[in-house]
Amino acid sequence: MKRLDERIAFPDYAETDRFGIIAYGGDLSQERLKLAYQKGIFPWFNENEPILWWFPDPRFVLFPNELKVSKSMQKVLREKHFQFTENQAFEQVIENCRRIHRPGQEGSWITDEMMQAYIGLHRAGLAKSVEVWQNKELVGGFYGMDQGNVFCGESMFAKVSNASKAGFIHFVQKYSSKYQLIDCQVYTAHLASLGAREIPAKEFLNYLNP
Repeated sequence: MKRLDERIAFPDYAETDRFGIIAYGGDLSQERLKLAYQKGIFPWFNENEPILWWFPDPRFVLFPNELKVSKSMQKVLREKHFQFTENQAFEQVIENCRRIHRPGQEGSWITDEMMQAYIGLHRAGLAKSVEVWQNKELVGGFYGMDQGNVFCGESMFAKVSNASKAGFIHFVQKYSSKYQLIDCQVYTAHLASLGAREIPAKEFLNYLNP
């Protein structure tokens, strides 16, 4: 596994270890993060750890035409239990993603440094958020990176039942003709229930760099 230096570059994909880590070190500068996402690489590490850069194989993705919407979620959306906006509360979304309790997980991988880096990407028009509202209160949402025909999801949160799921479904349906796939990075049962599945990393790169 290669240690990154001040140069804005990443090693060859062949150097990825069996866990999916391709490199460590470097920084979270806007230039480095832009290159990382262009290459299908993303940072993921805990507080007081070196920055770890990941390129998992297989890759967990959702093809918009494979989205699964249960009858109960169809009803939730039809009855307009939630309202949706985009890029109206990015900092609140990432802060909530950081604070939300996740079973089996201590603390959050969204460190101060990570949060400020993505806020900077958002201000540069590179990262976007989706907000889910109920009675004018922010109750769910997610954020990620727009890579043209691929949206790279980073994290989501929900304060009430079905909030993040409704926001995700709304987003996928709205942009089904724009995004060829949604990058979900690594397996979660939550997104698998919505139709996400694993594909070979090489196949993922074909969508990322057509």
